[in-house]
Amino acid sequence: MHRVLIIAGSDPSGGAGIQADIKTVTCLGAYAMTAITALTIQNTQGVTGVMAVPPETILAQGLACLDDIGADTVKTGMLGDVAVMETVAQLMDATEAFAVVDPVMVAKGGHPLLAQEAVAALKSIMVPRAGLLTPNSPEAAALTGFAVDNEGDARRAGEALLKAGARNVLIKGGHLPGPEVVDLLFTQDQVFRFASERIDTPHTHGTGCTLASACAALWRPDRPLQDRVTLARDYVLGAILMAPGLGHGHGPLRHNWLL
Repeated sequence: MHRVLIIAGSDPSGGAGIQADIKTVTCLGAYAMTAITALTIQNTQGVTGVMAVPPETILAQGLACLDDIGADTVKTGMLGDVAVMETVAQLMDATEAFAVVDPVMVAKGGHPLLAQEAVAALKSIMVPRAGLLTPNSPEAAALTGFAVDNEGDARRAGEALLKAGARNVLIKGGHLPGPEVVDLLFTQDQVFRFASERIDTPHTHGTGCTLASACAALWRPDRPLQDRVTLARDYVLGAILMAPGLGHGHGPLRHNWLL
């Protein structure tokens, strides 16, 4: 059974973070394990509090999983600060698992989830360890230092992040204007363009977490990366289209729509 170790923050409302990751991995047929980096207080209307988990506890959680069950893929989400990144790097270096790095910086409602001084560490510590880096356009802009306002900017950012050390980069285009959502996958020798009609809906809470976890759950050494991304995007699209309409803000997806 494909094993995924998820290193991320908790969302008690279940739409994003560890909870969305577990649902996604499970619904796509893989086995989910977790090392929780932070406890947040949030719902569909926003984040109102964050309590960090001590780095030594994060490390112990991850090693407990790796030393016993092992992992085929590691997926990272909310890391919070430099000390946590350094700890997570130890976990990533302790396994040969393929790493999907989602550089979570800001919650859907605008609450910062990464200390400003940690952006440079994210680029120096996490990006070079990423088998697949999955930033949205604002995150790509923060990591590269230039604006990402259109598809041309996204192509420039993807190339820059490859040069920064990521093996593959998926820049998500949901924040960019236009009738289509265009995601760009950069490998070492090719660029793949994925486009889908934009869905007018407020129910998009946790889409980034869900897409990255889907890529992690669907990873196989004999499956081309572009095929994994296609399957992951299809899964997220279905989860958005069949969203249950819960909450009074940015509602969650229907992670179990395949069932």
